[in-house]
Amino acid sequence: MNLNVFMAYLAVCALCLQIPITNSKTSTLWKLNADDRKITGRIEEDKDMVLLNSAVNDKYKNDDVFNIITSTIAYGSTWSKQSVERSCDIPCDGSDNDSGVNLKGIPPTASVVTVVSASKTALKKTNSELDEVLDCGKPVNFTYYDYLIGVAQRFNHPLIPEPDVAYLFLKNKDEKSLKSFDISLLEKRLKRARKDKPRSVHLYNQIGNYWRIRGDARQSIECFRRALSISPTNAEVLLNLARVLYNLQYLDDAIHLTRRSLEVQPPDRSAWRQYFTLGEIFKAYGHFQESVLHLRHALELYPQHEPILKALRDVENNPTSPLHVYTILIIAALVIAVFIVIITSSDNSDACVQQSEFEPKIQRHFNRAMAMRSLKGFSSRNFKHRKY
Repeated sequence: MNLNVFMAYLAVCALCLQIPITNSKTSTLWKLNADDRKITGRIEEDKDMVLLNSAVNDKYKNDDVFNIITSTIAYGSTWSKQSVERSCDIPCDGSDNDSGVNLKGIPPTASVVTVVSASKTALKKTNSELDEVLDCGKPVNFTYYDYLIGVAQRFNHPLIPEPDVAYLFLKNKDEKSLKSFDISLLEKRLKRARKDKPRSVHLYNQIGNYWRIRGDARQSIECFRRALSISPTNAEVLLNLARVLYNLQYLDDAIHLTRRSLEVQPPDRSAWRQYFTLGEIFKAYGHFQESVLHLRHALELYPQHEPILKALRDVENNPTSPLHVYTILIIAALVIAVFIVIITSSDNSDACVQQSEFEPKIQRHFNRAMAMRSLKGFSSRNFKHRKY
């Protein structure tokens, strides 16, 4: 009995010794007030305090609980937890934050509403910048050209920039205008146009050409697919998609789309780009006669265009009927085989002649009795069948 009383006494003493070393700050009542966007705490003075007050911040800057609470920021109707290092999205010293918003004019004792409103403005700006990514929206599920290998493999294409596509956006189609072309200005213009007409086939086509300049084949193909899902027989979009696949060396897909674009091309519009593309594709195939034919036709429709002239010069410098190495080897092998056959046959014939010369001739003796017997049988047969 005395032992039990002694153990209870020791337990009470141990609890009493823990009271002086207990941190009173752990009993602070933290409150997240979503109505006025304030984070308050009930501390020793038995009154609510705004936790962003500089005096409170200095007093509790080493408190882990305080750092957790002050790094919780209200964004709209939700509370977002930031890391301690990034808790200065609501800066304690009034310096600039990562979002680019200057909060130096906000006093240290400002209310949380003022600071949070500034942070919300910075967040809206950041969100607007993220939303301004120039694309054509969510990819469409199906188009009539998804069976093409180059379209089906669009997620695996490498980056191949096409700087000559900038000619499509230039008024003056010359080298000087191309060198002064600013793609960032084009991007801003397309972003403004997307806000005005978000579902325009022409806009999707232009954004696809923009990504062709950048070299992102996947983005350009997705934009062209979206345009073709709205207008499957748009000749310009079909041709641009064919150009993308041609640069990726999907020649069968490219020639199919180019011919389809030529079929649906309006009669009041020039088709020089289709013929120019066909000339380049046939050149890649090695069919130089067809390539020259289409390039000359394109030059007739668009005279003195430097890319056509350059491609035509390159094709005309090549032989019209090229003999590949394997073709030459096959012809040489056939010629050698024919000579071998002729030589062996002549040798066999000479050997036969020589052998016949050395062999003795067998002379047959004339047998008069056998000759008379055969004549007698012949005459008897003739007289037997004669009728009088």
